[in-house]
Amino acid sequence: MSGREGGKKKPLKAPKKEGKELSEEDKEFKAKQQADKKALEALKTKAGQKGPLTGGGIKKSGKK
Repeated sequence: MSGREGGKKKPLKAPKKEGKELSEEDKEFKAKQQADKKALEALKTKAGQKGPLTGGGIKKSGKK
């Protein structure tokens, strides 16, 4: 008995899962999510041109 044989054995790899079929409702929901994400990105880029919307938190005056 050598030292390499001790301990737990590695489990065999599980077979890959097949892609599950999506219902029409799921497809519509995912499409809506992607559309919302694209719209949000467009709004972010549009708002980014004007400057930051938030002040960045508490500002210090620099005086002590």
